[in-house]
Amino acid sequence: MSIIEAAAAITLLYWTFMLVQMGVGLRLLPPLPKRAEAGSGARGKEKTPLVSVILAAKEEEKTIRETVQHLLQQDYARFEIIAVNDRSSDATGRKLEELRRWSEGRPESRVPLTVIHITTLPDGWLGKNHALYQGYKQAKGKYLLFTDADVRFQPTTIRDAVAYAERQEADHVTMSPYMKSQSFWLRAFVHYFLFSLCLFIRPWRANLDHQHRHGMGIGAFNLISRQTYEGIGTHQTFALRPDDDLQLGYRVKKHGYRQRFVTGNDHLEVEWYPNLQSAVQGLEKNLFSGFRYRFSYALAGMLGQLLFFFFPFIALWIVPGWPRLAYILSAAIAVGLYLLCVRRLTRDSGREAIVFPLTVCLLVYVLGRSVFLTLRRGGIYWRGTFYSLRELKKRKP
Repeated sequence: MSIIEAAAAITLLYWTFMLVQMGVGLRLLPPLPKRAEAGSGARGKEKTPLVSVILAAKEEEKTIRETVQHLLQQDYARFEIIAVNDRSSDATGRKLEELRRWSEGRPESRVPLTVIHITTLPDGWLGKNHALYQGYKQAKGKYLLFTDADVRFQPTTIRDAVAYAERQEADHVTMSPYMKSQSFWLRAFVHYFLFSLCLFIRPWRANLDHQHRHGMGIGAFNLISRQTYEGIGTHQTFALRPDDDLQLGYRVKKHGYRQRFVTGNDHLEVEWYPNLQSAVQGLEKNLFSGFRYRFSYALAGMLGQLLFFFFPFIALWIVPGWPRLAYILSAAIAVGLYLLCVRRLTRDSGREAIVFPLTVCLLVYVLGRSVFLTLRRGGIYWRGTFYSLRELKKRKP
């Protein structure tokens, strides 16, 4: 068997395996039910549990007002908001104080809004992780809801999520938002990134109670019981991880707690990045962390993308004989799974599949640049603060 024939066979075998995996797995990712569908989730006459919503904001003056106002409009009976201004140099802190005074001045308001201002970052912490941890220290709720400063909540989101958690007896519920993208190319890149992440992480495993090795967490929505959060060691155990949301989910599973991952297209919305250039620059900062800052892992990831995701679309035009058919089938399965994934995780049709090979190349470029910049600089810049590679590696994942 020639190298081309062996490569074609291995590629088709890979995509056949992923077809089976994703075909079953995507069915395990339900949308968050509306309360009428989910049931009340109430336990007798017990009091509605208090939820502490904790968000960290750094240089978020453009979005923070709308985010907090959306949260204040939640129809859940008992919750508090703890907004942490993490060393912002813009008007974020001032706008949070204005929101606090505004909420206190509303006679009909029943939602406490606490604002914490952080001016210094202690050693051994990433800024966002430290801010969320400080928010937890002020929280009073039975449930903690960690979210971001640019997420838009529908009015029933917290109510539906708590009802679902109670009904499922889940210690941790994480939810993917609808990721709003303004342009075709940004949407194409975001969708392909989600598709690749789905193949790599296989998030449906979070909903399998018999396994405790693979968990899931989404920064836009991590609803976790206080007992569980303290049981996994809080943010202190992954203080220097840029992928803090994934680490939280991983540790929930590792410690044997019950986890649920749902899609939230009708409950949450976020504009992840305003344009393609911002997306590329943003992922350059943290993509290498997903490979534990190991060059060999990242190199394997790039080669895998090129061989299994990109090359089939070239080979189907130039490779003769039965390997050509194998590559045609591989490309068809890849696009089919892409469409299934996009339509499950978003409200979009997935028509950006027409530029699938180009988005593969773009992701490989971003990962390669992330590795190059991190190694050249000896670390990463994250929201204005430099973290050395030595510091980032010193805590085991």
